[in-house]
Amino acid sequence: ITGILSTLGNGYVIFMSSKRKKKLRPAEIMTVNLAVCDLGISVVGKPFSIISFFSHRWVFGWIGCRWYGWAGFFFGCGSLITMTAVSLDRYLKICHLSYGTWLKRHHAFICLAIIWAYATFWATVPFAGVGSYAPEPFGTSCTLDWWLAQASVAGQAFVLSILFFCLLFPTAVIVFSYVKIILKVKSSTKEVAHYDTRIQNSHILEMKLTKVAMLICAGFLIAWIPYAVVSVWSAFGRPDSVPIQFSVVPTLLAKSAAMYNPIIYQVIDCKFACCRSGGLKAKSSSKKSR
Repeated sequence: ITGILSTLGNGYVIFMSSKRKKKLRPAEIMTVNLAVCDLGISVVGKPFSIISFFSHRWVFGWIGCRWYGWAGFFFGCGSLITMTAVSLDRYLKICHLSYGTWLKRHHAFICLAIIWAYATFWATVPFAGVGSYAPEPFGTSCTLDWWLAQASVAGQAFVLSILFFCLLFPTAVIVFSYVKIILKVKSSTKEVAHYDTRIQNSHILEMKLTKVAMLICAGFLIAWIPYAVVSVWSAFGRPDSVPIQFSVVPTLLAKSAAMYNPIIYQVIDCKFACCRSGGLKAKSSSKKSR
């Protein structure tokens, strides 16, 4: 169910965005990239795990395990770094207008190239002999070999690097950005009330984009933090103390993030449509008055 809904939802988001691709704002380009990452998790990873679940074992061999682990980590890391970039974009737009107005569409595409390069690097590092991919404890899917931290100092360094650069640092940037945005909005609400209508409408659209980004990031972190906690415990605690039946729940919860993101897009998009129609009416009325 998760695989089908996430595939249909993210496919629909990408299809609708392609119809107005020349009008997409930088923040919207980032959310489309997030839909691409979620679709990648669904299309590339879900068929492997679904077949293995019904077979009660991993049926695609060692090469298939490494491919599945790489794809899941690549698209998952891409999603988180995309959200980090979105949070920084929102932070600059709301808190530093002089820098925020400087960000254009071509800057968003440069940022996408950096995101894909970053995800590719960290997902491919295990193939260089530094780390590895291995089956999950329940045996029907694969992930990063967190248990290397139990074996050697090099394994601990690998796991700590992954945790810092692909989870802790991006999460810290996201939390910092939205805390600053919330503080800024509280202090500037009265100021915006004195602006003219066009600036007010622009501010409303920026805030709605910010709400979308905050909801998506919160949902992603809520889905992935339990998996991260179990993984860290497996790496540095006592892996045998985590029941196998319990270890499958964080995995399924983490993969469900790709399913509800499109719902967030579409719920807020209805409000965007209302704002845009209001803005068009205001423009036409002002032209008539002139």
